[in-house]
Amino acid sequence: MPQFAANLSMLFTELPFMERFAAARAAGFDAVEYLFPYAYSRQELVAALRTNGLKQVLHNLPAGDWEAGERGIACHPDRVAQFRQGVAKAIEYAGALQCPQVNCLAGKLPPGVALEHAHATLVGNLSFAAHALAAAGIRLLIEPINSFDIPGFFLTRTQQALAILDEVDSDNLFVQYDIYHAQRMEGELGATLRDHLDRIGHIQLADNPGRNEPGTGEINYGWLFKHIDALGYRGHIGCEYKPKTTTTAGLGWLRTAVPAAALSQRKKEQGRQPALHA
Repeated sequence: MPQFAANLSMLFTELPFMERFAAARAAGFDAVEYLFPYAYSRQELVAALRTNGLKQVLHNLPAGDWEAGERGIACHPDRVAQFRQGVAKAIEYAGALQCPQVNCLAGKLPPGVALEHAHATLVGNLSFAAHALAAAGIRLLIEPINSFDIPGFFLTRTQQALAILDEVDSDNLFVQYDIYHAQRMEGELGATLRDHLDRIGHIQLADNPGRNEPGTGEINYGWLFKHIDALGYRGHIGCEYKPKTTTTAGLGWLRTAVPAAALSQRKKEQGRQPALHA
C-alpha cells in the first residue's frame, strides 16, 4: 500500500509554514518533506515533528540563492567551497530531524562554463557529499528536473542521472524520481520504475499538465500506484504538487489511493514515532 509524504513547500500554503505540520497530520499524512529547513532552528522543526507524530523523509541540500533564481550550485566550478559547507549544514539538520536522505539539486549550467567542466564539478561534489553523508548514515539523492519548468537545469533525464551514479560509483547515491518531471521529459514511467527501482531512493508526484494533484491530468495514477506497490517500493511518495484550489479540497485522490481504514490506522500510529533530538 503506498505511503505518502506531504510536501510542505507546496501543500497547505494558505497557512504559515510551521502550522502546516498539524494540517498534514490532520489530513492523514504520517510523513512530511519540504525544500529547505534552514530558515528555522532545528529545535523548532523537531518540536513540530514530535508534536504531530510525523516523520521527516526528505529535504534538500542548500541550493544557493533561491529567491534570486538559483536552483542548486553543485555544477558550479566556482562554488565548491560553498557546496561543501552546505553538506555540513545539511548533515546537522538531517541528523537532528532523523531525516534518512537529502536531495542535491545540480543547478543550472553557469554562463560561460563548458558542459564538461560543469559535469566534472558535479561528479566531484557528489563524490564528496556521498562520502560525508554516508559517515552520518544519510543517503544522497540527485533529481532530474524538466527543462520546461527550469530552463538550463543541468540534470534533466533519468539515464543522465544513472550515468552519473555509475561515474561517482558510491553505494550511497541514488536517484530521486519525480514522476511529473519524468513525464514531461521522457514518459515511460512504469518501465523506468521497474527497470531501475533498486537505484531510486525516493519518488515524488504531481500530474501533468499543470503540476497539480493526481487525477487532474494525463497520468494514470490509479494504475501507477498499484504498479509501484507491486514492484516492492517501501518508501514514501512525496506529494510535491500545486493544489488547483486548496490542499484539503483536492485530497480526494489520497482517500482513493489509501483506504479510509488504513488512514485511520496510520493516524493511530503517528503518536508512536521514535523520539527526535535537537
